[in-house]
Amino acid sequence: MSTPTKRVAFHTLGCKLNFSETATISRDFLRHGFEKVDYRDTADIYVLNTCSVTENADKESRKLIRQAKRNNPKSSIAVIGCYAQLKPNDIASIDGVDIVLGAEEKFNLLNHLDALDLNGGTKVIQSEIDHVHTFAPSYSSGERTRSFLKIQDGCDYTCSFCTIPLARGKSRSDTITNTLKVAKEVAETAAREIVLTGVNIGDFGKESNETFFDLIQQLDPLDGIDRIRISSIEPNLLTNEIIEFCANSEKFMPHFHIPLQSGSDKILSAMRRRYKRDLYEERITKIKSVNPDTCIGVDVIVGFPGETDDDFLDTYNFLNELDISYLHVFTYSERPNTGAVEMGEVVSKEKRAERSKMVHILSDKKRRFYHDQFIDKNRPILFESMKNGKILGHTDNYIQVRVDGNTNLLNTIHSVKLIENHGNVVDGQL
Repeated sequence: MSTPTKRVAFHTLGCKLNFSETATISRDFLRHGFEKVDYRDTADIYVLNTCSVTENADKESRKLIRQAKRNNPKSSIAVIGCYAQLKPNDIASIDGVDIVLGAEEKFNLLNHLDALDLNGGTKVIQSEIDHVHTFAPSYSSGERTRSFLKIQDGCDYTCSFCTIPLARGKSRSDTITNTLKVAKEVAETAAREIVLTGVNIGDFGKESNETFFDLIQQLDPLDGIDRIRISSIEPNLLTNEIIEFCANSEKFMPHFHIPLQSGSDKILSAMRRRYKRDLYEERITKIKSVNPDTCIGVDVIVGFPGETDDDFLDTYNFLNELDISYLHVFTYSERPNTGAVEMGEVVSKEKRAERSKMVHILSDKKRRFYHDQFIDKNRPILFESMKNGKILGHTDNYIQVRVDGNTNLLNTIHSVKLIENHGNVVDGQL
């Protein structure tokens, strides 16, 4: 590089997949002699890895671009990620942006920066998403205890609310052999836990004869890692053999995150989801039958076009009856170039907010009820951070616990008795 002593700052919006990619790109900068600083500090280059799942994500991207320019008016600003792929010209029109890279080019950021002509206006390098075929392995290294390992990218589903296939392209992944090599790199870091991440990880290997089940079987004996979690998996791709394997594995944690989106078959059909609620219920029942302690998280969207009060109550009652642990609640957001924006019967913003509040309250009740089941019991905890004089970590089944302790406990696993439930967090005793 021509300027090896420059300072670079990164900021990531959105999913864990974005975090793993930012970390990999930042390691590339460090190998080339850059100094990495906080995004709020003065840097020569600011790199914003964007999300575009909701309108708020777009707004946050624009705010952070302007913030970076205020930090250092002479800095170079690079914007990558999903927003950069979907709306490159919108970003290029923001004052101060020097380079916008789409999905195919973001891992070549260093090369593009080196060739950048700062007097030549904003440079936009973006391919049509149909031409994006490469898979770039990556993993996060910011958190000492946990690493997000990217095993898959893109999505072949066409859910009517979602822009991700437009932003990330077709489903693709590496071979199991190459994925294991990257996992071994992670095992050589300080991380004790790997979270398998991607857009649609159950589709791993779909272009070959390999499967996600094959992958987890070969990851199970990995040395140097104590825990592996599956970040999120579609219910139609979560097979009985995966559920049973994880239940019998000491390394794969009793924790699944399974998107539902709606408990109304009518709305699931309008969303173009690939299952009905009966299949979803079967998956939950199967998981709990092989290991009742398993934590199950659920994604749900409220206020989708055409969702009547009865449809919403179908979802609410279905969730209320399911043996699940917590909910991630998304208020439907109109996204350009998706099928849902063409649908009639728009749900008012007020009704969307009201439904969101109801499901958030239900999630709090579910989480508290789930945590209550483990009070006065011992669970193994990986300690991750210090806050207000307490040390925090997660049990194998994803309960956040805090105990009295010191930094010597960080990145170690100990059996802890769970004492008192505060909802989001449980007090424990070593």
